[in-house]
Amino acid sequence: MTIHSTDPFATPDEDKSAVRRLRGRLAAPVTLWTTTGPAGLTVSSMLVADGDPGRVLGLIDDESDFWEALETSGRFAVVTLAPADRQLADRFAGLMPAPGGLFAGDDWTDTDYGPIPAGADTWAGCRLESHRIVGWALLVEAVIEKVEAGPAPRPLIHYRGRYNVLEG
Repeated sequence: MTIHSTDPFATPDEDKSAVRRLRGRLAAPVTLWTTTGPAGLTVSSMLVADGDPGRVLGLIDDESDFWEALETSGRFAVVTLAPADRQLADRFAGLMPAPGGLFAGDDWTDTDYGPIPAGADTWAGCRLESHRIVGWALLVEAVIEKVEAGPAPRPLIHYRGRYNVLEG
């Protein structure tokens, strides 16, 4: 439930840089990246590059607990999120309280790459290959070593600062 139709703390459009306004007009998938530790982060600035091997590229916060744990483990899981996962996405984005820690209160399945939500049927196991600062983020490039591609439910999408669901 929400009492506002918009985010009362959001930066007004006219105060955002042109680049940020452009980025906000691009729909992005909402994914959860996890690694051993455990640590995790909601990531929507990411893409998958097909090839041999396939790769995942993503922009993350280089000061996040997730990055610190990933530097140590060198491996992570990428889980696609569905509309029912909005609170999970907010929790791992730091937008919602997480009493007991990010992984408390939910069931998780351990993998060689990091924990994934119990019942998650679409995810990838990735090995960190490189990273570098790009703009105000850390560009992470990883090789996909394992893919589980279950049924394709409607994805959770981030667009103009809000979650959306594809129709049709």
